[in-house]
Amino acid sequence: MAGPFVATLLTSPARPMLDAGLVDSLRNAWGGGDAVWLEPDVAAEFSIPALPDNHAQVWDDLQKMGVDLVVQPEKNRKKKMLLADMDSTMIQQECIDELADEAGVGAHVADITARAMNGELDFNAALIERVGLLAGLDAEVIQHVLATRITYMPGGAELVATMKANGAYTVLVSGGFTAFTGQVALHLGFDENRANTLITENGKLTGQVGMPILGRQAKVDTLMDVTKKRALSEIDVIAVGDGANDLGMLKRAGTGVALHAKPVVAAECDVRINHGDLTALLYIQGYSKADFTAL
Repeated sequence: MAGPFVATLLTSPARPMLDAGLVDSLRNAWGGGDAVWLEPDVAAEFSIPALPDNHAQVWDDLQKMGVDLVVQPEKNRKKKMLLADMDSTMIQQECIDELADEAGVGAHVADITARAMNGELDFNAALIERVGLLAGLDAEVIQHVLATRITYMPGGAELVATMKANGAYTVLVSGGFTAFTGQVALHLGFDENRANTLITENGKLTGQVGMPILGRQAKVDTLMDVTKKRALSEIDVIAVGDGANDLGMLKRAGTGVALHAKPVVAAECDVRINHGDLTALLYIQGYSKADFTAL
């Protein structure tokens, strides 16, 4: 990667604990420019001429202190498109697990979900198996789950609103279901959403999912399709996800962010956010808290 670079240090806004001494110490060690505080006690950045040799070791050390570190080229870091996963990324749950819990098969389905998201199972086969276990469930349960079980990931509303206010296009893409992405996208203000379809008949789930299944490749296809339609390049995209089915789009996007991700995902991504929330995606683009737009 060609320099110059920007190093961003950040922590959880819910537990603001980023120490100015720590920032200055690393800045001096790496020969960085002046520190710019994006939010006091939460996020700061400074420029550096080259990628430090000890970058990985410093990342490990900072993780133990509850601090995330992202080092990236300064050029093209402010993106024109957001491509976001939904389950355990924009919302705090896995929708199919919540439906399964209502159907009385929660633990079994949650186990399959966890293994699929960690890349241990084929995504499409695992989805078909899990949806099959929902056969006969009242379709009205979907609205009940949306109203009582689904909570939003901190920082998501600010992320979408701020990027849109600055001209970016926002897409919610999920291996979950349109019955959920439609409402989540509407609530958060996404420009469009894509997901799988649960088949219903006579007011009940049939246990079938519409074909073709939107899985790992479909997320990559969405990235390619939307960038082409918007006359953008893949370098213009920031993508965020946590599961194995997100890896394709995370690797293709200009900036792919593994957010509180499964180990197999984090191991393959350069940008890993384990302590910050979704506002981290704004900080690493150079937005300050004063730049944030609320819904």
